[in-house]
Amino acid sequence: MIVVDDIHKHFGGFHAVDGATLRIEQGSITGLIGPNGAGKTTLFNVIAGVLKPTSGRVTMAGEDITGLPPHDLFHKGLLRTFQIAHEFSSMTCRENLMMVPGDQAGETLWNTWFGRRRIADQERALRAKADEVLEFLTVEHLADHKAGQISGGQKKLLELGRTMMVDARIVFLDEVGAGVNRTLLNTIGDAIIRLNEERGYTFVVIEHDMDFIGRLCDPVICMAEGKVLAEGTLDEIKANEQVIEAYLGTGLKNKDKVGA
Repeated sequence: MIVVDDIHKHFGGFHAVDGATLRIEQGSITGLIGPNGAGKTTLFNVIAGVLKPTSGRVTMAGEDITGLPPHDLFHKGLLRTFQIAHEFSSMTCRENLMMVPGDQAGETLWNTWFGRRRIADQERALRAKADEVLEFLTVEHLADHKAGQISGGQKKLLELGRTMMVDARIVFLDEVGAGVNRTLLNTIGDAIIRLNEERGYTFVVIEHDMDFIGRLCDPVICMAEGKVLAEGTLDEIKANEQVIEAYLGTGLKNKDKVGA
């Protein structure tokens, strides 16, 4: 699905991503871990078009997408969420979801004059789709709540719901568990697994919660200092001496502490 080939991203003299190379297989839930400052989010931003790489290449299903802006990647089915949710706080949860699909009839002046029936039909379809998404995520009771008034974990579910309003092919989740209580994190995990198994979504997940990674992800990729350090199952990653050094700066005697 995604091939990242020797990506570099420099900010002046700082090499945030320093020759990262990896593959994301279609239909997988891939975990991306590493200590703070490893370059994980910067790599996400390069793949998702938020940042242009200094050098290197990104392809999606064989197509070169290097440096394409996020709105172009959105239409190709590549979406990402952020560590801090970006909701329209004064709109309801349902309205937040209805905003997602592009090229809506009501966006053109002509249709507001002469295409009102088309606009009304499309809004009914979008409302029904949004309600279906909220039910899938088990938060249908929040449909009419202002998005700015729901909890942080519920906002993460709402961001996941946005990806369901379009034909997403691959979704990059940046610390979906940050600030989320265990019950809601389990709900988010259930939704990710269902989207993967039932709808064929491919996911890449940055997360520090190793229990969450272990439940969802195979393979797991570890980054450190802007490079890909290791790839394998979570157990293999935890037993990797280079990974242990990156996290702790110590030897094998402390390997059980990786991800703690």
